[in-house]
Amino acid sequence: MAEPLIPLPKVQPQGSGMQDTPDETLFAAIIYVLVSGCAWRALPPCFGISKSTGHRRFLIGSRAGVWARLHEEVLHRLDDGGFLDLSRAVLDSAHVRAKKDELTGTSPVDRGKQGSGMHVLSDANGLPLLVGISAANDHDSLALKPVVQGHQTRHDPHRGRYLKPQRLYADKAYDAPHLRKWLRGKHIGVRTACKGAESSERLGRRKWVIERTMSWLTGHRRLNHHCERYPRNHLAFLGLAAALCCHKRLARLTT
Repeated sequence: MAEPLIPLPKVQPQGSGMQDTPDETLFAAIIYVLVSGCAWRALPPCFGISKSTGHRRFLIGSRAGVWARLHEEVLHRLDDGGFLDLSRAVLDSAHVRAKKDELTGTSPVDRGKQGSGMHVLSDANGLPLLVGISAANDHDSLALKPVVQGHQTRHDPHRGRYLKPQRLYADKAYDAPHLRKWLRGKHIGVRTACKGAESSERLGRRKWVIERTMSWLTGHRRLNHHCERYPRNHLAFLGLAAALCCHKRLARLTT
């Protein structure tokens, strides 16, 4: 079985009556569910763990923020190697169908069906820096501040890690006067297309990287539909997919 990307902290199963599941086997099972999109009840027996154990341990890691820290750790390693290009960042969103919960709504681009919005902020090379979700009927511009603030506050308190893009590229959905003013106050250059003044096609030179990133993420079939009961679990899968994308780039650049 392949080694995990980064050693995960030990999480003790509660009340299972079973021996501890090796982190390697647990991680491989979670990756299989993410990539294949299968239900937990369809988890193959070759992993040596039951469906309930795998699901429970994933939920424990989701509540503890393990998968978000994994993504952050890979980003730190990329930054240490000088592989992050923060001269510009690109923000975009995509809509996926979803079961009804507190972060779903009627999608304006999918005949009013229930859906969620997936927001991704990438660096100039298309590496996903931060991910988020929202209801499909929420305007995309509402996600700009949380995403940029989340990226700015991502830091390592022991090493003074601080990441901030110099310029932000986005389409007309993120164009609003108060957002432009807010970004300038953060000393971030604004490169969003203006409504009624210019075409979004001019962003094609920069925006194609985020379209490729979206393709990387939706290549994990678990993310094609928001089928989780709680949004926190879908966000955990999304963060884990982003960590895998970053790790693949790190492995290719360092080997």
